[in-house]
Amino acid sequence: MTLTGFVTYAAALAIAAAIPGPVIVALIARALGTNFRLAFFMALGLIVGDLTYLTAVMLGLAILAQTFATAFLVIKWVGVAYLAWMGWTFWRSGITTSNVNAEKTRDGALTSMLAGLLVTLGNPKVMVFYLAITPTIIDIATVSLADYGVLIVITALVLLVVLVPYLALAANARWLLATPRALKALNRTAATVMFGAAAAIAFRQ
Repeated sequence: MTLTGFVTYAAALAIAAAIPGPVIVALIARALGTNFRLAFFMALGLIVGDLTYLTAVMLGLAILAQTFATAFLVIKWVGVAYLAWMGWTFWRSGITTSNVNAEKTRDGALTSMLAGLLVTLGNPKVMVFYLAITPTIIDIATVSLADYGVLIVITALVLLVVLVPYLALAANARWLLATPRALKALNRTAATVMFGAAAAIAFRQ
């Protein structure tokens, strides 16, 4: 691949990732409901999901992905169910000033990463970018193993640059824990965006 090809891919990915969608709202809700650390692990899960699609494209699996659409449909609905469950959890109880520390330790990094992975794999926006748009940007037939390595690094760095500011701003909003009334609003906000993300993924074609 040429430098122009890498730059074009990076720019297209940055634009696609920066546009608010189910992934962004799920990440923000995670940061609001837990903390920066767990939200960051969710972001890592999101990145792993993107790299999974990138790898599928590099291996020429775009056609197989279309053939085995049922598998992707199952993943999509698992992601929807997880987001809906998280939304219900925050709406019903959420976090309080007395259990916030327990909330941080009970929900581990692995769970957060898995959540991010499921949300990404079930997001039609991500599917379209990698399975439909990326092949028009990159000549898959000319990509070498070294090029693939560079694409992995570019993908991870671009997504970190785009996602970290979102989760940092949301995590910093946790100062709202100062009052029970504001905390209730925080829980309801997290629940609402979780439900919104689930609905967006469920009804997006």
